[in-house]
Amino acid sequence: MPGGPMGNGPMNHADTTPKAKNFKHTASKLIRNYLGKYRIALIVVFIFAIGSTIFTIVGPKILGNATTEIFNGLISKISGGNGINFGKIGEIAITLLILYLISALFSFIQNFTMTDISQKLTLKLRNDIIRKIDKLPMKYFDTKTNGEVLSIITNDIDTLSFNLSQSVTQIITSICTIIGILIMMFSISWQMTLISLVILPIAGILVKNIVGKSQKYFERQQAYLADVNGQVEEIYGGLNIVKAFNAEEKVTKEFEKANHQLYHSGWKSQFLSGLMFPVMNFISNVGYVGVAVAGGYLAINGTITVGNIQSFIQYNKQFTQPINQIAQISSMLQAMIAAAERIFEFLEEAEEIDTHKENIDTKNLKGNVTFEHVKFGYNIETTIINDFNAQVKEGQKIAIVGPTGAGKTTMVKLLMRFYDVVEGAILVDGHNIKDFDRGELRKMFGMVLQDTWLFGGTVKDNIKYGKEDATDDQVIEAAKAAHVHHFIKTLSQGYQSMINEESTNISAGQKQLMTIARVILADPKILILDEATSSIDTRTEIQIQSAMDNLMKGRTSFIIAHRLSTIKNADLILVMNHGDIVEQGTHEELLSKNGFYTELYNSQFDES
Repeated sequence: MPGGPMGNGPMNHADTTPKAKNFKHTASKLIRNYLGKYRIALIVVFIFAIGSTIFTIVGPKILGNATTEIFNGLISKISGGNGINFGKIGEIAITLLILYLISALFSFIQNFTMTDISQKLTLKLRNDIIRKIDKLPMKYFDTKTNGEVLSIITNDIDTLSFNLSQSVTQIITSICTIIGILIMMFSISWQMTLISLVILPIAGILVKNIVGKSQKYFERQQAYLADVNGQVEEIYGGLNIVKAFNAEEKVTKEFEKANHQLYHSGWKSQFLSGLMFPVMNFISNVGYVGVAVAGGYLAINGTITVGNIQSFIQYNKQFTQPINQIAQISSMLQAMIAAAERIFEFLEEAEEIDTHKENIDTKNLKGNVTFEHVKFGYNIETTIINDFNAQVKEGQKIAIVGPTGAGKTTMVKLLMRFYDVVEGAILVDGHNIKDFDRGELRKMFGMVLQDTWLFGGTVKDNIKYGKEDATDDQVIEAAKAAHVHHFIKTLSQGYQSMINEESTNISAGQKQLMTIARVILADPKILILDEATSSIDTRTEIQIQSAMDNLMKGRTSFIIAHRLSTIKNADLILVMNHGDIVEQGTHEELLSKNGFYTELYNSQFDES
């Protein structure tokens, strides 16, 4: 029966657990590839879970013997006999205590073992995912949000770990409990057992109908809730715009409409699911009446003892608990396998193709770069770089300019092999960059992007990120070259001050200066500056330009810039438009041509 008068009612929400696309295949993979190595530990869990359940199930039957002994003793006392045999009751109590202690010990061992398995599995999966991230191409991360990847590492693994540790032991104990209780109930009275079992299909039909009706309202509630949350996030995220355009009344009406829909769907879903407890409680009480009547009749006829009736009622109360647990476990299993499926899909993503043919020693390379008929597109349908050709000599300062979407940053990504060219080749000192090991190739480059990146740590550690063995003096010299040394000294603990990307006491320009100091310290052979001074004020930019000019002497440098005034002294300016070089030359040579570069240059002064 579904719970007694004081029993737990059904869950008051519909099952909105995400379903796995291929439950059987994913479960098989999880068992074969990950749980297989814990085979012995799982056997231990299985044995001790069964043992714990058996010792618990036997308890009510023995307790019933104590009740019978007390009842018979009272009757004996009334009839003039010896009364209650407290010695025998004491033996029963000691036996019960020992059984429950053994059951608790077995339960502790199986829980300890299962927790160990789930945590070791979590450890391995997180390590596998981190290693996988290093092997995935940048293209993958362009198609996924940061939240999607983080959700796999955090939410999905936590869901898998928690549900695994809970569901495996619960499945074993629930099944053993159902079988054991049925056996004990039949051993007491098959008539009373049949009365209890008759109630189950009636309860099941009612639950199915109620859940079926409430499910559609729960789905609507989730949809409306998402809509309401989206509106709140959108409104408060752009509150200044809403106020600037006097749209408060409009957004308020839209929110009230969505909130009203959420109210109606929420009311109906909660009301219908709330009906389950009183309905099931009523059916349960009817079942108890039937058991009580049958038990009283059998006791009068001498077929059953009073203690057995008491034991049967206890078993009857316990019988529906594992049934409810199995229903909940099915949701846990669905969530666990769905999480495992997303984890496995991530781990099976195509990795970067390793094309390096030989171990090229980058220490002896100079930094000559050649682009030969480079063609590239982020997808097959769209070509961004059509036919890029350029010859860059070692030590040259190369500026890449052009309107937004011309392909400037894309060329840098190709140079560092964040992506591979579709056709053509990029050569460094005559070596195709596809022949390099990616890690070795990138050691040649120092990169400063428009968006700064600082990790949680000290200022010194952030500057040393590209050269861990740098001395304190080298760090200070790099900071001075980047004109950030004075600012660092004003911090509470100087170079030992703790910072991160969210630090509010450091401006965007100061963060950018630190990333420039990081590259200066790394002393790369090829520099890439992608709008490196975009977050720096004009006065600081002039200082940086002077320092960067000295730094770039003798070093091949690629500078992507929108402000053309900052690259007048470049050795070569490549003017890009629609993925091709349309002009190239020095600043004076390009202006004398009175072409596309001249239009770009003049338009910036016209705008200012």
